[in-house]
Amino acid sequence: MELQKMNGHSRDDGFDSVEAMEENSEFLPHKTGIKKEVHFTDFEGKTSFGMSIFNLSNAIMGSGILGLAYAMSNTGIILFIVLLVCIAVLSAYSIHLLLKSAGVVGIRAYEQLGNRAFGPPGKMLAAIIITVHNIGAMSSYLYIVKSELPLVIQAFLGKQENTGEWFLNGNYLIIIVSAIIILPLALMKQLGYLGYTSGFSLSCMVFFLISVIYKKFSLPCLFDSSNTTTLYNEDFSKLNSTCDAKLFTINSEAAYTIPIIAFAFVCHPEVLPIYTELRNANKKRMQKVANISILAMFVMYLLTAIFGYLTFYVGVEAELLHTYFKVDPLDNLILCVRLAVLVAVTLTVPVVLFPIRRAVLQILFPDKPFHWARHILIAFSLIFVVNLLVIFVPSIKDIFGVIGATSAPSLIFILPAIFYIRIIPEDQEPFKSKPKIQATCFAALGFIFMIMSLSFIFIDWSTGKSRSGGSH
Repeated sequence: MELQKMNGHSRDDGFDSVEAMEENSEFLPHKTGIKKEVHFTDFEGKTSFGMSIFNLSNAIMGSGILGLAYAMSNTGIILFIVLLVCIAVLSAYSIHLLLKSAGVVGIRAYEQLGNRAFGPPGKMLAAIIITVHNIGAMSSYLYIVKSELPLVIQAFLGKQENTGEWFLNGNYLIIIVSAIIILPLALMKQLGYLGYTSGFSLSCMVFFLISVIYKKFSLPCLFDSSNTTTLYNEDFSKLNSTCDAKLFTINSEAAYTIPIIAFAFVCHPEVLPIYTELRNANKKRMQKVANISILAMFVMYLLTAIFGYLTFYVGVEAELLHTYFKVDPLDNLILCVRLAVLVAVTLTVPVVLFPIRRAVLQILFPDKPFHWARHILIAFSLIFVVNLLVIFVPSIKDIFGVIGATSAPSLIFILPAIFYIRIIPEDQEPFKSKPKIQATCFAALGFIFMIMSLSFIFIDWSTGKSRSGGSH
């Protein structure tokens, strides 16, 4: 749905001659002799349609996929599918609001949309929420490296348990991975350059999905006491469960379900940077990138959750790979899957870091030209802070739950809706028009979702009924 040309606005309305053009005009060749005002986000889009899908899909698909089978075990199959469909559709709609707002004012930075809507406080709020959310995302990715890489090395060495060497210490390993792999990739000047690593990262997760499906049909029921194979584990028998899938159920752990799903679909801070670098960029083309990416990740999420749940039922843990480790610590296929997931989440960290750096630059150096010293220093500082968080945060479920319940609804529901309401001119869409009423309801839904999710999580913490109690 293309935007109509802006009409009836003087320069006093805040729309100059460039911003008053159609939203894709900023990317068209400019006439010789006419000097175009340089904006912070100006960049000649060179990233292909396919590479843009890889980058956005990689931004969507992160460590959240490992918690979806656990989420399904707490809601049942039907309720989980309903929630997954709803969050996916709402994510696509919020990207539509975001792109339409960006198109009206010719801005390709989330923070600048906040500035246009609410002035400096709006700019600061958007930057803070993006920074908090993406630091949480980076922390969850590196937490997987911290918990999984020692186990992979341990399995490669044929050890049944961690013997305490430094190369089996997750804290040392995340520092090494950050210095050797993540920091060099984070120093890339443009996000589009990471398209190839994003494609490889997605390939690793497809291998993970295929393995989860295969394991469903190769593992016997782990709750069957008559199972005499070496795969039988006492930890599962203690749960007193059966191998029957639940279509609908609710328990105290269900409080984490919506935040985990919401966290798994957040890609909004990356949308505008990818839009900026998209070749032949316009709203319709970028919306197509978003829709394809969300659909692809929806299919991956659904299949992973269903087959992961149908393998372990209520025995599935908040981090799916740990459950396979309990069954057979030296399984060669699971060892390869662990390695693939480690590669995937490691290569996702630089993509998530780009919007944080942009937010920092927008707040601290909004009018400064690109400078390598600033570029490198911000990347190094962010990675250093995230490493500290990963070393001291005990549970990956806590990261998913709290970040998902606060920043995720802000980025998916609240900010795109209120930016849309404030930025789209009254003469184009009055406040009582259907699109703005929908956007208002959308923002209200975000606030309700945030309050309810946080309430359930704090109640769950206070009662101490967490099933996976900080083991991750």
